[in-house]
Amino acid sequence: MNTKIVMTSSALTLGTSGIILTFIPETILNLLTINSNEAALFMMQIIGALFFAFGMLNWMTKASVIGGIYNRPIAVANFTHFLIAGLALTKGLIANPKLPFIIWVIGGFYFIFMILFGLILFRHPITETKLKS
Repeated sequence: MNTKIVMTSSALTLGTSGIILTFIPETILNLLTINSNEAALFMMQIIGALFFAFGMLNWMTKASVIGGIYNRPIAVANFTHFLIAGLALTKGLIANPKLPFIIWVIGGFYFIFMILFGLILFRHPITETKLKS
């Protein structure tokens, strides 16, 4: 698996989401039909900062060997984030299927990245290199 593509796409997705959540949280809350108050705005900005930081981490390590024992903390952190948030989104969507369409799209992204980072975490990258030789 080409981890550079996965790391780059997750970095761009998380970084862009982080910037959007940090700078226009009220617009995002309105789009999600959530009442906008000071606490919600602060939480969206904090989540935006976390997403941006995670995106920067992925961007900075995109050229490194990742998988198996290589850069394991990065693979574990990404897999854990996408697994837990993906499960929470899935639970919410099953309980309330009338949520806005954008939540379904976000859930799809989380599911895809969860699978990809699971493969990265539990596969050894050197095996694929040896098979090509």
